[in-house]
Amino acid sequence: MKISKYSANGNDFVIFHSDVKKDRSELAKELCHRQDGIGADGLIVIVPNSDYDFEWQFYNSDGSTAEMCGNGSRACAHYAFVNNLAPKNMSFLTEAGVIKAEVDGDMVLSELTPPKILEKDIEFGGKNWWKLDTGVPHMVSFTENIEEFDIAEARELRYRYNANVNIAFIDGGNLRVRTYERGVEDETLACGTGMAACFYRALMEEKVSNSVKIYPRSGDTLYLGMNEKTITFKGEVKNTFVTDWVL
Repeated sequence: MKISKYSANGNDFVIFHSDVKKDRSELAKELCHRQDGIGADGLIVIVPNSDYDFEWQFYNSDGSTAEMCGNGSRACAHYAFVNNLAPKNMSFLTEAGVIKAEVDGDMVLSELTPPKILEKDIEFGGKNWWKLDTGVPHMVSFTENIEEFDIAEARELRYRYNANVNIAFIDGGNLRVRTYERGVEDETLACGTGMAACFYRALMEEKVSNSVKIYPRSGDTLYLGMNEKTITFKGEVKNTFVTDWVL
């Protein structure tokens, strides 16, 4: 089986396409294992769909599924385009809904599913949190020191609210973000839907404009904006290698 390894600003994925849609939870755990497999935050499998350019199956590294992944959507779109599975302007189906994406070289823009505010003003750990849905649920709080991210607190919040956990720092009208992700069960270098959730809360509280740069833990630069329908998410992706995997 031929597979590709992708990095989207430090969030890494194993990707392949198949004509068969089936449960691949165990394969996800095998491929994503950092020591015994290829190593990745998630597995993306592209399968045919009669209404859209394709459909994806997304698995976290622990074999659990996720409705949506922002960085994964950009890596997936690039893979689909370079493997002649979709045109440069495409739409594909996820469990969160239909995602539109545009590929321009290594730069990929995706339109995320419309954001929702699920709950405001949750007080926890001396911080004010919002719970939002940008394809998957996220807890968001603003901080004055982005270097201090309490992983134990994030883990407790993750299980209490069944959500990813983010802290954000407003830096000259732009944002710096750190994220603890479900399924990985640790901080990751970048999380697209997490950055989107932080951006949306900041926008709703009029802390930023409708077009910003966001810097995740990887230090890369991503571009988020708000059009008339939803959040747009743009950044570079890298196909790090292609290999054969023997089942």
